[in-house]
Amino acid sequence: MSLLPTMGFAQESKTDQEASDLLTIIKKLEAEKGVTFFYLDTWLEGIEVADISASDDIRDILTDLLADTELNFFVDREQKRVYLLRNTLVYDQLPEGFFDAEADSLQATPEARQIAQLPPPVFLNDGARQRTRNLGIARIGKASADDLAASYTLTGRALRSDTGEPIPDLALRVRNLGIGTVTDAQGNYQLQLPRGYHVLSATAMGVASMERQVVIYGDGTLDLELEEGIELLDEVVVEADAAANVEEATSGTETIESEASKNIPLVLGERDILQVARNLPGISSAGEGSSGFNVRGGRTDQNLILLDDGVIYNPTHFFGIFQALNPFTTDRLDIYKAAPPVEYGGRLSSIFDIRSTNGNTEKISGEGSIGPVTANLALEVPLKQERSSLIAGARGAYADWILRSLDEESLQNSQASFFDGIVRVHSLVGEDGAIGATGYFSRDAFSITQDSLYQYSNALLSLRWDHKISENTRGTLVAGNSDYRFGIDFDGESNTDFELDYGINQTQLKYFLQRPLGDKHRLTYGVAANFYSVNPGSREAQGANNALPDILIPREQALEGALFIGDTWTPSEKWQWELGLRFPFYTALGEATQREYNEGEPRSDASVSGTTEYGSLEPIRWYGGPEARLAGRYFLDETSSVKFSLHNAYQFIHTLSNNTTISPIDTWKLSDFNIAPQQAYQGSLGYFRNFQDNTYEFSVEGYYKWMVDVLDFKTGSELFLNQNVETEVLQGDGQAYGVEVLLKKNKGKLNGWLGYTYSRSLYRFDGEFEEERINDGEFFPSNFDKPHDFSLIANYRFTRRYSVSMNFVYQTGRPITYPVGTFRLNNTDYVFYSERNAFRIPDFYRLDLGINIEGNHRKNKLAHSFWTISVYNVLGRNNPYSVFFVSEGGEVKALQSSIFAIPVPSITYNFKF
Repeated sequence: MSLLPTMGFAQESKTDQEASDLLTIIKKLEAEKGVTFFYLDTWLEGIEVADISASDDIRDILTDLLADTELNFFVDREQKRVYLLRNTLVYDQLPEGFFDAEADSLQATPEARQIAQLPPPVFLNDGARQRTRNLGIARIGKASADDLAASYTLTGRALRSDTGEPIPDLALRVRNLGIGTVTDAQGNYQLQLPRGYHVLSATAMGVASMERQVVIYGDGTLDLELEEGIELLDEVVVEADAAANVEEATSGTETIESEASKNIPLVLGERDILQVARNLPGISSAGEGSSGFNVRGGRTDQNLILLDDGVIYNPTHFFGIFQALNPFTTDRLDIYKAAPPVEYGGRLSSIFDIRSTNGNTEKISGEGSIGPVTANLALEVPLKQERSSLIAGARGAYADWILRSLDEESLQNSQASFFDGIVRVHSLVGEDGAIGATGYFSRDAFSITQDSLYQYSNALLSLRWDHKISENTRGTLVAGNSDYRFGIDFDGESNTDFELDYGINQTQLKYFLQRPLGDKHRLTYGVAANFYSVNPGSREAQGANNALPDILIPREQALEGALFIGDTWTPSEKWQWELGLRFPFYTALGEATQREYNEGEPRSDASVSGTTEYGSLEPIRWYGGPEARLAGRYFLDETSSVKFSLHNAYQFIHTLSNNTTISPIDTWKLSDFNIAPQQAYQGSLGYFRNFQDNTYEFSVEGYYKWMVDVLDFKTGSELFLNQNVETEVLQGDGQAYGVEVLLKKNKGKLNGWLGYTYSRSLYRFDGEFEEERINDGEFFPSNFDKPHDFSLIANYRFTRRYSVSMNFVYQTGRPITYPVGTFRLNNTDYVFYSERNAFRIPDFYRLDLGINIEGNHRKNKLAHSFWTISVYNVLGRNNPYSVFFVSEGGEVKALQSSIFAIPVPSITYNFKF
């Protein structure tokens, strides 16, 4: 056991009076005061201090001299010796009556009680020290006889050692104390630790795990530099940070690492984090080939999908079968299903925050793949060594055979192609800042009939600047522009050819600050703004003598803004709160003409009472209100916690869709004078526990959501190219509730997860008039209501090179409206339908299998390879996507449409250099 390091003896010497480094001044004091100092030279090297004070007392001189250092001192006046100490203190005597005070505390002197309360010296037991990585012991703070705090604040940042970039979502845990935290988006962390020796562990996907020894004497800072992680070949880690499952206050969160998804068998061998997300509890879709997500009973338009802070309106290719994201340039996906961080807003159900990888700053590298349908390549280029980099990726489809293989005769002559590309530049700025810029474009073109060509595209440009304003305050500026368009080119045999176009453009600006407030609070506050410009649709006739009239719907514009403030409050080791208040505001803008309708009559062309003209950028109608965010976590013990959340949200933008087709050409509609914004209120409660050093992760979480002013359509409505669409839609209420269960195995040869969700999603449209009611104003299941949803994803690694994987999914069939009878009126046959969504299509289930073969792992190879052989829908299940009805010979017949009715094999070659 050691109390102090081995001391050195300082020889007396004369020095220049102008010297200001500590080592020189100490030697000057030895000469002038006739004392001898004991210390280690390394403690004093590089420390600059003010010159000697005018006092004659050596204690006063040293107190001033060492005030801003981690050094303390002890003066032995009899021996004329001064002992310098690093961080700690030495006590040379006990006060009179001290031992009597221990026997009878009522008679203890004030001096005895004060010294008895002082923290004891910190002893380091050599046998207890970590020997796994020789990083040395970090001594934090400076002991003081005047400081009687029970714990101290340790702050710092986690950075990549090669690039200096911050590491978000890094799990920090203190061994044997059950204390932990997770770094924020800028890599910042804060811990409350008692005085003494501790072992701090740091883990996250993509970086090598580290344990650091620290000795806490007082408040202080410790920045952590972690190396890039080397993937363990005898196991696959499927969770970036299992400990965060228990420790984070925010509930309803999921993180998917792109690299971790490569072993999950999916259609045609494509790595797809969005498809993986659909296998998590609480997240689903209408079926195979469906774009979008239904999160906790919400509609597909209630999810905000971000790529490097920029909005993507359609993140899929090929009817939702492929993601429109390059897997080799994508780092991770963070999903918030409840009470998201206060800087996010604008949607009711979820936030999908997709982050791109920053390029290699040391050498040129790349990754690519070749599959049955697509080819993909990503290249990373350093722009300035260890400071800035560029990453670029391109991906495209080169075959149309998949459409011809579908079980649908009308699609045999169909064709489809898609492309997406991304370029990202990232650069460190100064010591604590970084700038990242992302440019993205995707395009799909498909023809499912011989006379029509459908096209849609996403374009995005985003900029993010993270910077340090002061020692405790960091700022983030986000700016971007997003553009989504679709079009139809019709070239038929008759003279009715046309081109149809739609587009939405969004420009955003956001600035927020983050700073600690004392030891227990961390504030986030800022402002956000979005400007929308929508082309609701146009149709232009093509060719001479065309009988079709041109249609141009006037452009729509709107301004959305928000002020927000949030606080991460840690009042004790067991409790943590996320408190937030966000105030969004919105107005539609002119130039526009808005209809007014007679009260007491249903909205229609016949009930128009007048119109109002609005000039350019003139506010039409303001909406808004407060949004509260509350999330809490309570530790039951070191490995389990209870979490709960409450929040409400506004959404000012809607999709117009009948929710029954796989077409990606849904239109977005802005709230205006006649269409109010959607609102939602959600609460959740969950239990979270990890087992066997975070090898197993278990959670069960229940939720309830109430929605107001959600949109649906009237039967037989015309939504597109309709200038007065408010006459075709209804606004009503919705409720969703459910229980989500998740069991994960994060480490070992066998890993994966098992998820189950029981949920209901119900809507009610009870208008004042008969034509504004659905199901007589009673609740009915939504088109995506699937009470039971079960998924099992597993991967087993036999050796360092060979593994097998499986993906099994079962879901209750989605609701549908059936014809239940026919009747004849005036010699015409009519079909009588059931109540809305009173029946269900058959249940959905699918099994996928894959074999993963890695090339040999010789270090000096030019490139490393990885083969994936998979079969999608091994059982050949003819899962119905939809059921529709036709009348033949006076009889109504039901027909079923499916996406993949047979097993679909694929083989994909991946390489990395």
